[in-house]
Amino acid sequence: MARKVRSVEAVAMSAAASAATEIPKSQQAYNYLRERITSGAFGPGYRLVLGQIAMELGFSTVPVREAIRMLEAEGVVTFVHNVGAQVTMLNSDVYHETMETLSLVEGFATAKSAPHLTASELSEAREINAKMRELTESPQLNAAEFTKLNRQFHAVLFQHCDNSHVSDLVRRGWHRLETMRESSFSYVPGRSTDSVAEHEALIALIESGASEAEVETQARQHRLNTMHVVLATLEEKEAKR
Repeated sequence: MARKVRSVEAVAMSAAASAATEIPKSQQAYNYLRERITSGAFGPGYRLVLGQIAMELGFSTVPVREAIRMLEAEGVVTFVHNVGAQVTMLNSDVYHETMETLSLVEGFATAKSAPHLTASELSEAREINAKMRELTESPQLNAAEFTKLNRQFHAVLFQHCDNSHVSDLVRRGWHRLETMRESSFSYVPGRSTDSVAEHEALIALIESGASEAEVETQARQHRLNTMHVVLATLEEKEAKR
């Protein structure tokens, strides 16, 4: 009898453990929607219809509604009167603020990390930049892949920043851009060539043993250069409407 009781308890504990590790449906719905938005499948202004999404996932509308509220809290989704939930349009003011802030913290993080970067790590950064250069030579730029490599490149350069709070702010800035579906290079593919050249110049500056102030200034300006080009392009598009 005791063995049977222990067996039942073991099954119950196993079931409880499985339930604890199971991803909630609201989180699954969130992951699905966020991937579709950041990949560009659901572009700015795309209407999120609860019933349709729930049907695609095989869920009720309850977890989907919770997921949309989570995305709304991040600014990824906006509720519009008489329309409902839709993917947030790119806001030039928010983009400006995010990029300007990122230029400050990313520049600082890179400068703090620079003296500690090894020859091997700088070689790794060059290899990533070489892959980015190859993408610029394609007839049509793969902006999503270019952006992915761009973040890998900068992650190598600021990896030794000894201020964990600043490093966290950099990653938050990247995340915020991602939730805005930002691939700057999809707006201005021509900027990619200049970006690769600026990367090489930044590596060379670090290799030369430049001061932290010099590295910070150049890393910051690199980010601002992209911001200025994108904002100018957005203004031109807005003027044509």
